Amino acid sequence: MPAWNPHVDVVLVLGSVVAVFLIWARRHEAETGETTPAHNRRLFLSGMAVLFAVSIWPVHDVAEHRWYMAHMVQHMSFTLVAAPLLVSGIPAWMWRRMLHPPVVQRTWRSVTRPVPALIVSTTVLLFTHWPVIVDTSVQSEPLHFALHTVLLLSALIMWWPVFSPLPEMPPVAPPTQMIYLFALSLAPAVPASFLTFGHSPLYKVYETFPRMLGVSPLADQLMAGLLMKIVGGLILWGYIAVIFFRWHDREQNEGWDALALHDVDAHVRAELKR
Repeated sequence: MPAWNPHVDVVLVLGSVVAVFLIWARRHEAETGETTPAHNRRLFLSGMAVLFAVSIWPVHDVAEHRWYMAHMVQHMSFTLVAAPLLVSGIPAWMWRRMLHPPVVQRTWRSVTRPVPALIVSTTVLLFTHWPVIVDTSVQSEPLHFALHTVLLLSALIMWWPVFSPLPEMPPVAPPTQMIYLFALSLAPAVPASFLTFGHSPLYKVYETFPRMLGVSPLADQLMAGLLMKIVGGLILWGYIAVIFFRWHDREQNEGWDALALHDVDAHVRAELKR
């Protein structure tokens, strides 16, 4: 195992984000009397807890100095777990405050439409798995931090069409959400295929690190590719399944409500004719 590292910089950054969230929520309540719903707090703090867990020792240090599959777990935690929790957890009024400058709002509205969001997230995904970038970032803590910031930002953009809390920038319809998430599930196939079927380590820097539990660089790379393709795909398909069943239940309930209203209307008309 790598030696213990307190990662004071990460603790300060993530702690500051949590502090700003709580201070803004308290100030908003004092000014408007509107409290931040408990479920928003839970979702936001859960997302921050995921970021914290994978950004400090031991996960971060193993990802950066031992196993590439830990690196993959870290990135998947950012994009598939923490990001949707943060998008859903930050209340609408706080999003409006963060997007208040008109130029920021226009830019955010443009990039969070399904097609641009798909392009942005896929481009960042491919860029962060480019061998030159991986090998360089592992040896540079500032670059590594910057890449994680870009990755998280692209993940927030990626999940906006599904979980947007803003009525003025609403999520797309459930059928479009499912098509969008299906397209997202295809994107990792490209880097995952290189990782899974490669005959030599793709990221040379990981060959120079001490081995943990006797896992070879090639086996490490293979497991990273399987995590990316299988586990990542299952997570996205899990979201698709939840969206489908919720949409089906809502359509069915609305159908029954419409039928009941029609029956009531017919009954009223019959009574009036009498």
